[in-house]
Amino acid sequence: MRSFFAFFKKELLACMRSGRMLILGILFFAFGIMNPAIAKLTPWLFDLLSEELAEGGWIITEVEVSALTSWTQFFKNIPLALVVFVLLFSGSFTGEYTSGALLLLLTKGLPRSRVVLAKWTIQELLWTAGYLLCAAVTYGYNAFYWDNDVAQHLLPALVFWWLFGAMTVSLMTLFSTMAKSHIGVLLGTGGVVLASYLAGLLPRLSKAVPTALMAGNALTMGTEMPGAYLGAVMVAAVATVACPLAGILIFHKRQL
Repeated sequence: MRSFFAFFKKELLACMRSGRMLILGILFFAFGIMNPAIAKLTPWLFDLLSEELAEGGWIITEVEVSALTSWTQFFKNIPLALVVFVLLFSGSFTGEYTSGALLLLLTKGLPRSRVVLAKWTIQELLWTAGYLLCAAVTYGYNAFYWDNDVAQHLLPALVFWWLFGAMTVSLMTLFSTMAKSHIGVLLGTGGVVLASYLAGLLPRLSKAVPTALMAGNALTMGTEMPGAYLGAVMVAAVATVACPLAGILIFHKRQL
């Protein structure tokens, strides 16, 4: 395990020195503030536009906002944060292939399995930390301005979306061991997510595919129950573990 922790430390320092960790911190914190801010400004924006909308035949009544409005923004914005996360780390493997740094470490005896596990572990930890930061900031502001109790099944909704993100990170790790460029990693990861979304359009699979876990608003509004997504949770959990393991097997056979 010594080689794992040594490479883990090296990757962690690389994330700090490259500024990716700082970017993620700013990104998730900004999204955390943006969610309640948009909710708080919504009545003011409608009031500002009321005269123009009235001229077009629209009648604006008093707009009421609550913590549910803010959580609705959270589940609308967090996909963008995940996309940025994937963009930042899609070249984690391929950049070292190109520079030859990874080949140098492997020739010195670093096991290939440790490389995959260390990179996957760091990315999962960073995703978890960023997601928790965003959720905590939103929750704190919501508690200050309103009452979070208005959002039903909030904890399952948050956990489900985190799990979907964790699965996406695992997919990125898998395709990083296969692709020769970060474009290939992006296409592979995005392709699987898109396939899951398209499969979810079928009624029988709508609650069983991993992308169903993105339906946080349906849970917080009470239109869906957490138990309906058990199949999607199981599929995403298995994929989160299976992808890095499959990546290890592929990486062992890859010619660098």
